[in-house]
Amino acid sequence: MKSYTKLMIPLLVLLVFGLAGCGGDKPITNVGQLHFDHPLKIPQLLKPTISSDGTKHFQLTMQSGSTEFLPGKKAKTWGLNGSYLGPTIKVSRGDHVSFDIVNHLEVASTLHWHGMKLPAVMDGGPHQMIEAGETWSPHWTIDQPSATTWYHPHVHGKTAQHVYRGLAGMFIIDDKDSKKLPSNYGVDDFPLIVQDKMFTKDGQLSEKDDTTYGTLGNEILVNGTYDPFLKITASQVRFRLLNASNARAYNFGFTDGRSFKLVANDAGLLQKPVTLKRFKLSPGERAEIVVEFKPGEKTVLHSYNSGGEIDRGEFDLLKMDAASKLTESAPLAGQLSTVPPIEVPKNAKLRQFKMTMDSKINDKKMVMDRIDEIVPAGAKEIWEIDNFGSSHNFHIHDAAFRVLDINGQKPPEYERGRKDTVFIPNGATVRLAVEFVNFADPKHPLMYHCHLLKHEDSGMMGQFLLVKPGTESKVSKKLPKNDMEYEHNGHHE
Repeated sequence: MKSYTKLMIPLLVLLVFGLAGCGGDKPITNVGQLHFDHPLKIPQLLKPTISSDGTKHFQLTMQSGSTEFLPGKKAKTWGLNGSYLGPTIKVSRGDHVSFDIVNHLEVASTLHWHGMKLPAVMDGGPHQMIEAGETWSPHWTIDQPSATTWYHPHVHGKTAQHVYRGLAGMFIIDDKDSKKLPSNYGVDDFPLIVQDKMFTKDGQLSEKDDTTYGTLGNEILVNGTYDPFLKITASQVRFRLLNASNARAYNFGFTDGRSFKLVANDAGLLQKPVTLKRFKLSPGERAEIVVEFKPGEKTVLHSYNSGGEIDRGEFDLLKMDAASKLTESAPLAGQLSTVPPIEVPKNAKLRQFKMTMDSKINDKKMVMDRIDEIVPAGAKEIWEIDNFGSSHNFHIHDAAFRVLDINGQKPPEYERGRKDTVFIPNGATVRLAVEFVNFADPKHPLMYHCHLLKHEDSGMMGQFLLVKPGTESKVSKKLPKNDMEYEHNGHHE
């Protein structure tokens, strides 16, 4: 009965929501509509001040402003240290870091470090709200393999709005393995933050939300640039791709059909490069690729239509023009990461989660003072997620995982590395080998949730505590009310 139900629900979802939510049988596209005449903006590297004990201190200011996306038209936007998006933060494993996050908006927000391993109280989830006019000052030691992570708000009930308006940025962690790859930021190592948008006639960001997944835009920005091009000056270039869209997934490839090397997933480098022509990223997922160029070559980074619920549509993303003379890059190493793959013990605890189309996990919606799971700090477990609803994905805070299988089959090659977010198609069952950090904290919760932001805002999120092993039964699953500054809506406006 379970398998029959799982087969029927996706068909019903497609019938009920497919036409209204995905643009009917005519996928949207921008192909043939772009001129590629805007230089790709490269977010600046944020320079820290360094204290006497070596701590790297950064400041990020949330602010409102205006940004010209479409030529001659300015949109009201939010950003960090600027009008839209934020600077890139780059650190190395072992660095001690501290931040002052200043909120100059007129509303409360948060700043979550997506993909970062750190104490729960520094995570920046919905319990660490920053009121308008206030400053939040988290600090921690970078202790994880090299990875392309990112930062964005995590306001319960308002995350989609805050991210869509522009509050997001990339956070790069380096180590000795990462430096085997092209690493000259803005020269042969580029961030590519991909987002879909809708615009009004006067060029304002439209927050129209009329699909079951939230806003699915018909225009694409890369690093906040509309209609972009990039001049290539090296024979091998590393691209750090981040899907920072609210709901849209992308099937990345190149219009000339060239192959490239996938070198990293969300949470770190692969053991060895994987040759691909296409791969998919759902919201929140990241990947690093290395692309070879010859002098004078031109190609377009493209998202191909696969007809899915959140990746229906075909888009040109970024034109790449190789210079007539290119700096010769070092050959790509055959062995990339020295970090072993995530394995779980034979007696690993199994936790099961059911996702449904009513934005529930295990038949419950998120409640700020309810703890859903209690996990021993440093544990390695198997998490099994059954999707009984529309398209979803699944992100776990303060953890990395390896996808064991999807419907009993090995995952595609591009999903076999270290990850923290995974796409789960209609009717699919995904099993994950999850590795948790070793920071015990029985008072400050962490999240697991769908990273389609409308679903997250609608309550498709649970909370867990990381506690000292052996104390699981002694920890309350109810947070004290006096610790809860925010009720279910999670914000004041």
